[in-house]
Amino acid sequence: MQEKSKLDILKEIVDQGQYVVVLCGSGMLEECGFHSLKDQNAAYEIEEKYGRSPEYLYTDAFFNTRTEMFFEFYKNEILVELEPTESVKTLAAMEKAGKLKCIITSNIYELSERGGCRNVIDLHGSIYRNKCMRCHKEYPLEYIKNAPKIPYCEDCHGVVRPGVSFFGEMLDSDKLSRTLEEIEKCDVLLLLGTSLSSEVFHNYVRCFEGSRIVVIHTKPTLMDDKADLVIYDEPRNILPELGY
Repeated sequence: MQEKSKLDILKEIVDQGQYVVVLCGSGMLEECGFHSLKDQNAAYEIEEKYGRSPEYLYTDAFFNTRTEMFFEFYKNEILVELEPTESVKTLAAMEKAGKLKCIITSNIYELSERGGCRNVIDLHGSIYRNKCMRCHKEYPLEYIKNAPKIPYCEDCHGVVRPGVSFFGEMLDSDKLSRTLEEIEKCDVLLLLGTSLSSEVFHNYVRCFEGSRIVVIHTKPTLMDDKADLVIYDEPRNILPELGY
């Protein structure tokens, strides 16, 4: 009898799942050509350019004390043009078919929403949602981009803060609660472009009480044997094969 391929096993797991939830990590950004600030090569280039590590530049302390330099870094290095890949389009189709219940993502570019997904938790916020620190008036991405240096509120002249979570900041408590609820409810958990040892998702995965965990990621990690299925590839090469 011919052994089932990993793709066949993945199809079975997804087909049998009653409540499928997806965790999207930095690998989903790499599909779009963007490397995380924690990527060694990207971090080195940024430190060469700004004289400081991204771990320091992308913090609330630096934003508050060196605001003009922060926005120079933010506009040049963070506000990049990214478009959803086939991975996200497949997730949108799975959601529309009633198979996928929630997408939880660590990216700040609303790739899932722009790719057609509806029930999305953006754990680290969004570059598209910005707010005056003084009067809380909301501003779109273009307002940040078009500001000569520091974007100031047109009403009260307070600084407009990007709607993202900086390194070391506490995440939004409502989003954390929703994330835990979704993971506790699901019976199939798909980790896309991330792993069970992910700094972002590790503690959430520990709350999973369902039946199957699937990892689709390019690089092996020490915790891969804890998953029910591991496929070493970019999600965009695998997900469209599910047929949604």
